[in-house]
Amino acid sequence: MHGIAVRLPALMLCSALAAACSGPERVAALPDEEFGHRYSGVAPDGRETYVISPPDSGVSYMFYPAVYDTVHVRQLVVDPDQSNVELLIKGSFPDSCTELNAVDQRRAEHIVSVELEMRKPSGVVCASVMRPYRFYVLLDGRFDDGNYTLRLNDRVHNFVIRSTPADAR
Repeated sequence: MHGIAVRLPALMLCSALAAACSGPERVAALPDEEFGHRYSGVAPDGRETYVISPPDSGVSYMFYPAVYDTVHVRQLVVDPDQSNVELLIKGSFPDSCTELNAVDQRRAEHIVSVELEMRKPSGVVCASVMRPYRFYVLLDGRFDDGNYTLRLNDRVHNFVIRSTPADAR
């Protein structure tokens, strides 16, 4: 009877904490970390998903590097040795008139350069309001496993591509 009394609480504990008793628990990825996940309109964080549209040909603009707060590097494993990569860039427009204008990317081996540009109509008075945005960029090409450097508007962000999980190697 003594042996049963000792095992019963352990079994009840394992039932209550099944993940702890069955090995490492898989944590669900946050939507902002998932390749391809998109919010249309305004996301739960209050940022509006932005898509670049062509400028009005009858308006003259001033152009600036886009202001951003954070960048998420999101990976999709294509095969055991390569991945596709996209960026989720989060920032805020400084007024009611500014919008994204263009994105340009270049790559040399493990260095990726992305220029994100915004535009504002010249000679226009705009309300000073912060307008949070999110913008998605699919990087060109495929990425092998390794360490990479992203240069986004002259700020540097390092990231690592692991096509095969470390515990499977």
